[in-house]
Amino acid sequence: MNPVLRSTARGQALYRRAKRLIPGGTQLLSKRPEMFLPEQWPPYFSTARGIEVTDLDGNTYVDMSMMAIGACVLGYADPDVDAAVKGAIDAGSASTLNAPEEVELADLLCELHPWAEMARFARSGGEAMMLAVRIARAHTRRDIVAFSGYHGWCDWYLAANLGDDHALDGQLMPGLDPAGVPRGLKGTALPFHFNRLDELKSIVDTCRGALAAIVMEPQRAEPPAPGFLEAVLDIAREIGAVLIFDEVTTGFRMTDGGLHKLLGVDPDIAVFAKSMANGYPMAAIIGRAAVMEAAQSTFISSTNWTERVGTVAALATIRKFRRERVAVHLQKIGELAFDGWERAAASTGVVLEVEGLPSLAHFHFNHPDEAALTTLFTQEMLERGYLAYNLFKPSFAHQPSHVGAYMTNAEAVFGTIAEAIRAGDCAARLKGPAARRGFHRLTS
Repeated sequence: MNPVLRSTARGQALYRRAKRLIPGGTQLLSKRPEMFLPEQWPPYFSTARGIEVTDLDGNTYVDMSMMAIGACVLGYADPDVDAAVKGAIDAGSASTLNAPEEVELADLLCELHPWAEMARFARSGGEAMMLAVRIARAHTRRDIVAFSGYHGWCDWYLAANLGDDHALDGQLMPGLDPAGVPRGLKGTALPFHFNRLDELKSIVDTCRGALAAIVMEPQRAEPPAPGFLEAVLDIAREIGAVLIFDEVTTGFRMTDGGLHKLLGVDPDIAVFAKSMANGYPMAAIIGRAAVMEAAQSTFISSTNWTERVGTVAALATIRKFRRERVAVHLQKIGELAFDGWERAAASTGVVLEVEGLPSLAHFHFNHPDEAALTTLFTQEMLERGYLAYNLFKPSFAHQPSHVGAYMTNAEAVFGTIAEAIRAGDCAARLKGPAARRGFHRLTS
């Protein structure tokens, strides 16, 4: 496909207005255009179907990036999920009484995870993680949390940066500012790095009797070292801490439920959101009854957690995920992406590192000017009709033919990048600033 010049003027104008009206411009940091292609990335969509997104300027793109930050695991506007949601709306999405579907969903989640006996629901991953930590603290009557990885925007997590402004920089999202987090929370959230059991043991040695929970993803980019998760579980059992697996991102991508099912280690609590409802607001906290019952000893309650749409969407999504063996499909598509990136890099001489789970695939350029090279990739792919970044979260709607067409274009762009590296003029080829990773304040 030859490059196509596309205008995003209408969307850019609205985004400039948004930054005057909405602090930070967007509700989600990971959807800021500055993260992808400043001044060019289409900020808004008008329609999304399957894997195609049409922006406010009428441009239609094939989404080979993050599919709603990993939420739309079945594809955009999945007909089965949307039909269930429309039925729920027609029946009434909220009432003075409770929706019976929440009992059905609790049963289903506990069936998928036989170690779990109870469930509570929320509507977003960050608040669900906050709820899980609250339950753990209520259960143990302790305050301190040891954690690895990124776990959202809430006070319990950002408290890690009260003592050290860079404590969270190794946890996926650098630069997170704890402004507004009470100083009294200093020392209540202590980070350790994945696969570094020595770091966790050091935390335990320092505050053994005060540790309420160990919070982590069971896996992200790198797999757990042999025995690592088992050792973490043993430590939690020994000191009476609650082991919480954050499966907000990893859940319902590699199997029908949590990734921990494949890794053979069951936590005390697991948290889900994103993919479990194919883009509709929904989150779940499941766990062992002895721990989950602590939710009754602290106040945890919200009107919008009782609406029907999210629950019905989750039921429809999970059932289709199981029926169509979606996890197998996601792995196949992700592996095609891995192979395609590696072949394209080899044929063009670009030094590339490919990593992650097949259903959460990503690459990065092994070059000092990585940010500019990634921005150039996004810029050139956008002109070819693709929403593309160095992350790809496949959906059930992606087919091998889509990956093949994408790789034809990606290889051509890698060739352009190879030329830019040889000429040393990558920055000059950009039509705007380089993308910015992590949290930063928008000033215009």
